[in-house]
Amino acid sequence: MTSLDAQGARTRQAGYRQHRFVPPPGSCEILLIRHGESQPAYPGSPFPLTDGRADPELATEGAGQAERVAQRLAGQRIGAIYVTSLRRTRQTAQPLARRLGLVPNVERQLREVGLGDWETTYRQKVAENGPLARRVWAEGRWDVIPGAEPAAEFAARVRDAIDRMAAAHPGQRLAVFAHGGVIGQAMALASGSRVFAFTGADNGSISHLVIAGSQWIIRGFNDTAHLDPAFSPTAVA
Repeated sequence: MTSLDAQGARTRQAGYRQHRFVPPPGSCEILLIRHGESQPAYPGSPFPLTDGRADPELATEGAGQAERVAQRLAGQRIGAIYVTSLRRTRQTAQPLARRLGLVPNVERQLREVGLGDWETTYRQKVAENGPLARRVWAEGRWDVIPGAEPAAEFAARVRDAIDRMAAAHPGQRLAVFAHGGVIGQAMALASGSRVFAFTGADNGSISHLVIAGSQWIIRGFNDTAHLDPAFSPTAVA
């Protein structure tokens, strides 16, 4: 009997156990963190624009969520931090970057979906729930909004950014601070679902992808355990 035969016999005798998921060799783990809550929007006082996108700062609540994210992730093996060109992601990443001594990389292609005519009025339009807002949700497409970024272009840039980050960091775990629309699009690409099936990630939430070449594996969506006041960083590895 060869050594492989002997090993197989021992395995059969002991039984075939279930095992925890292990990322494939050389894969990249991407933790997609939605930025903390940003400042309220007020009619007649539009947010400034950066890269053609509304660019509010974090609200006080958002700064607290950023600290909670840092507590959650400080003990993990984070190889790099990424943010977008919008300041709410940079501000959310700051507490974790300080703890880990890492300088965030800017990935412009992960900026939020362009909302066209609604770029500075999106929250108000959704709250008013007019016919066009209802159509956006019914059809599950941002580009129902006049002038909004075409769906195919948005999907392509999100895919390209994630593929490039994964290729640059084989075998590493990344903390990527991004936006709700971007996270929803990434999860839809990984699952083959409708884009809006994953819309609604909470501020400060963590979603988890494993990128192994062309295979995208979802390991978690909208994890908010660290935002619970009773959360203990030692309770979650």
